[in-house]
Amino acid sequence: MNNLSLAIQFLLQLAVILIFCRIVGAIAARFGQPQVVAEMIAGVMLGPSLFGLFFPDLQHALFPWDPTQKTRDTQSYLFPASQLGLALYMFVVGLEFRVDIVRQNLRSSIAVSVAGMAAPFVLGAVLAWGIYQWTDLFPERTSLMNAMIFMGASMCITAFPMLARIIHFKGLAGTTMGTVALGAGAIDDATAWCLLAVVLASFDNNWSHAITNIAGGAGYVAVALLVIRPLLGYCQRWITKDEELTESGLVLCLALMAAGAWFTDLVGMHAVFGAFVMGAAMPRGIVCRDLIARIQPLTVALLLPLFFTYSGLNTKIGLLNTGFLWLICGAVLIAAVLGKGVACWFAARATGLPNREALGIGTLMNARGLMELIIINIGLQRGVISPEIFATLVIMAVVTTLMASPIFERLVGSRKPPRSSVPPAAGPQPALL
Repeated sequence: MNNLSLAIQFLLQLAVILIFCRIVGAIAARFGQPQVVAEMIAGVMLGPSLFGLFFPDLQHALFPWDPTQKTRDTQSYLFPASQLGLALYMFVVGLEFRVDIVRQNLRSSIAVSVAGMAAPFVLGAVLAWGIYQWTDLFPERTSLMNAMIFMGASMCITAFPMLARIIHFKGLAGTTMGTVALGAGAIDDATAWCLLAVVLASFDNNWSHAITNIAGGAGYVAVALLVIRPLLGYCQRWITKDEELTESGLVLCLALMAAGAWFTDLVGMHAVFGAFVMGAAMPRGIVCRDLIARIQPLTVALLLPLFFTYSGLNTKIGLLNTGFLWLICGAVLIAAVLGKGVACWFAARATGLPNREALGIGTLMNARGLMELIIINIGLQRGVISPEIFATLVIMAVVTTLMASPIFERLVGSRKPPRSSVPPAAGPQPALL
């Protein structure tokens, strides 16, 4: 395809993706599921698992795909567009990240976080060991240690933005349940990203390169929080006017986000890490409020569905074509639910929380959402996991996300628990991801 044909093809794809996601969303809403769950499902449906299964010629005509990359196809433009959406969204998550949430109910948050990391990590590592020893599902370049760490990290991730949205909709902002879940989710996701960084850095078995990657990431965090953040705070008088962020201020913040994403990708970590940290470095108040208001709607409505579709085009559920592979898929799902949900419930109970609140925390922590898809897409792109394992983890991410709302309503209901001393977050709330 030439550039003009690619542009026209992309516009057609964009129209189909957005409309289809909304149709699936309207159906999903009747079953009490949020739009993001619908988009996760819609992305898989548009790929070879459903659309390509029944209408392969039409699916290929709409989403031309060349795994050899000998010709320019959907991947050549859908991938960078989806990465832009991810970077912008993680920038917004960083803007809304609140350290004070972690400080409140710190004992319970740490206990839930440790349990919610340790149990699924161990179960995931054990599963990876078995898969590595008894099958050839992991690529040859992936070492046993990399397989175990990656699988463990992908099992223990929590959809932190999703927690924030559910807590907002359920009226749990400022409650003990909401505070503990948010604090534990923040710690879990930060730890999971560190584990992912270790896997990516050591994947080439070059420890000097690994040290450079980790040092570069740590240095970036230090510069962003200790240098850029104070400078932006000092410059607020020039980037805001009449209690609003100026256009020049918006451009400056977006340029910093893009530069941060570029740098972390350059040093061997993922671009979303740089975008998230830069969001956390933005001055709170007017700057964060206006950045969220301007960036979030377009990102959530337009760009993130592209990422779900890109993931769906890489997901081939048909690869799970034997009883043994579906057995592995079931084992992954059971380990994810038991390791995360049950372990977090037990930890919350052990720290003295009432059973109802502990059940709610365990249910919320078990949802993976977008964060899981980000991690496993990175693993697939870097060749750490195979398409079969990718499909298994996508199924796990979708099912655990589907489970969250109905199980929460069933176990906890609509009764609101006693509120703690933590005030609800100000400003726009993150999308349910």
